[in-house]
Amino acid sequence: MTPECSRVMDRLGEALPPDLAAHVANCQECQVVTGGFEFISGPSPAPTAPASASSDDEDDEDTLPGQFDARRFALETLAKQPKARPWWHGLVLLVGVHAATVGVGLMLLSRDFWVGNAAHSSIVVGVAILILALLGAGTYIALSPHRRVVPWVAVLATSGALGLTVVLTGSGQQGRAFLAGLVGCMGTELAVTVVPLAVTLVLLSRSAFHPVRALAAGLSAGAASLLVLHLHCPDGTASHLLWGHVVPWLGLGGIAVLLRSRMPTSSHAP
Repeated sequence: MTPECSRVMDRLGEALPPDLAAHVANCQECQVVTGGFEFISGPSPAPTAPASASSDDEDDEDTLPGQFDARRFALETLAKQPKARPWWHGLVLLVGVHAATVGVGLMLLSRDFWVGNAAHSSIVVGVAILILALLGAGTYIALSPHRRVVPWVAVLATSGALGLTVVLTGSGQQGRAFLAGLVGCMGTELAVTVVPLAVTLVLLSRSAFHPVRALAAGLSAGAASLLVLHLHCPDGTASHLLWGHVVPWLGLGGIAVLLRSRMPTSSHAP
């Protein structure tokens, strides 16, 4: 999906400017989306045409290439599933997967005790609450159907602030050798994130690709493993927390965007 496609999604039901109307005429994916939207909610306002456009051009716009295919595709999709499932079903499922991932991860990693973080208990609990808050917010932003713009700056600033908090609130106690601890925590974080990230990508494929939502979803999925490491890992040095916990977590957000951009979209429901 190109940036023009995202602009078309944001303006569904509105009059499209000439440049976006021309893009729709040549983009089969956008034709499917706009055709389905018009079938459900009625025709959208006609796009603004340039003053120099001739009547022949207007006739061409009335019969966009692939318009019939888009309408037929919309009818077939509605016939298969005439009633859409509430969006919050996916939200509940994903939150449940995150909760199960945290619980199972702590049980598998912990032997005699669940919390290995040597920092003060109030700091451990406070940072854990912040991670949980980001986990829930990222999941909601990723799956909520409301057509509001999610700015890159807000997502990056929030994730950066949480990462900095994790690094600065460490206990300072060193566990294993730096390289051994780094490899161990990075591998653990990637392994714990496999299931929630897979479920997240499947749910994201049910709507059009949006890079900011994919990033928020990836950071939310990675937050489950970040929480497990925060509670379990006894190494509280800043260097270990940065390179072993925070950097891999941020990388998982980028991986989610890359994978979702290459996945086909199973539904273009507005």
